[in-house]
Amino acid sequence: MTMTPSNPLSSIDTRYRHIIAIALPVLLANLAMPLQSVIDTAIVGNMNDTAKLAGMGLAIQLLSLLLVSFNFLQYASSGLSAQALGQMASLPDNSNRNITANLNPSPLLSILQRALLLAFIIGVILLLAKPWLIDFGLQALSANPDSGSAAHSYLDVRFWGVIAELMNFAFIGWFAGQGKTRYMLYQQGFIAVLNIVLTLFFVFTMQMGLAGVALGTTIAFWCGVILALALSRQHLRISWQAMFVTDYRYFTQKKMLRLFSLNKDIFIRTLILTLSLAWITRLSAQSGDVILAANAILLQVLSISAFALDGVAVSAETLSGQAAGRRDWTGFRTIIKRTGIVSYGLALTLSAIWWLVMPFYLQFMTNIDSVFTLAYEYHIYAVLLPLVGVGAYWLDGIFFGLTAGNVIRNAALILAAIFFPLSELLYQQWDITGIWLSIWALLLLRLAILGIFLYRAHQSGSYEKLQPES
Repeated sequence: MTMTPSNPLSSIDTRYRHIIAIALPVLLANLAMPLQSVIDTAIVGNMNDTAKLAGMGLAIQLLSLLLVSFNFLQYASSGLSAQALGQMASLPDNSNRNITANLNPSPLLSILQRALLLAFIIGVILLLAKPWLIDFGLQALSANPDSGSAAHSYLDVRFWGVIAELMNFAFIGWFAGQGKTRYMLYQQGFIAVLNIVLTLFFVFTMQMGLAGVALGTTIAFWCGVILALALSRQHLRISWQAMFVTDYRYFTQKKMLRLFSLNKDIFIRTLILTLSLAWITRLSAQSGDVILAANAILLQVLSISAFALDGVAVSAETLSGQAAGRRDWTGFRTIIKRTGIVSYGLALTLSAIWWLVMPFYLQFMTNIDSVFTLAYEYHIYAVLLPLVGVGAYWLDGIFFGLTAGNVIRNAALILAAIFFPLSELLYQQWDITGIWLSIWALLLLRLAILGIFLYRAHQSGSYEKLQPES
């Protein structure tokens, strides 16, 4: 049965100004994340060694495959904290929304604690399995001996930061779900700036090569965890002691199973997406180091654009999560419409910017003539990526706000059944052009499948069925 909260449903702000106010800090914070990868790739791309640049591309893809598979820590934290905030706002007694008791953790704090604990456990397991994961992963990606050796030297250092990077996912989602996007900006901006400074120091002053690039990133992420803890404590207005005190009411079997159930579905979805991108990298590696290096540079456009567009997706996730928590389905429909308009407007702007700056971007990224020439030949595919992919990111935000894990999982399974045979066919038919058509297909299929799920719910007027039982 649908319950009507005591607060007026119109209290959810669905104005374009509010959507942009949430999205802008996220956009800036998110751009700090791929900026680190761009700077790292540019440093290696100007070492005048194609194998090192190709190895960097392999290493980043393998690490993404491992870490992004667990970014359910971000999405689960975001959706659950947004709904918790919406439920707390619907309570008639405003005192229930005060979070000040030093030794009485709130539901919001418990969501963060559960996510950080899970991040730590997963990170330790990955770190212990490091030798096997690196060797098996590079072999699965069809690494050549020279590029594989370069990737191995990078990953051997970078793995020491996996726990911090997983914890970073939890903090990002937790801040975003509550609309505290400026904290995301502080945290990610700090990590990006520190990473760039440390990387330049280790590479050019200490002459550490690829290991120096990895060490700068690793240290930056650990420092980012410390800053995020401080920001969380400030936000909740509690003591450092209270940050680490758990309330067993929020660690019951039911609540833990609810968290793991959502995480399981998002894990399946994210694993399929990262395997799809790893598959694309494998196709590039099979085509030679020059194609692998050129695609590594062009795929940074996808990373940057995705993180930028995720700003509006976070707005969609935050507002739709709050609307779902209040059962405000009229406001939910307004949120879908307006966040979609803002998303496509931003995507058009990004594609226009990429079209203008692409020649300068490629010159900045590499001094290897063969890599530059090939990347420029295929740059139009990268320029159009924001417009091709925006719909997938936008609808992801809507469904994550609903914490509709079953839909997210089922959509990914349908995607896998279609994408992999289609991609193989495109590659066999058109080689490198087929690789880029595969990337476009991956993004457009995500939009189409999620769009069908949302359209069916809209036609039946039963958005509640998209949500799991509470």
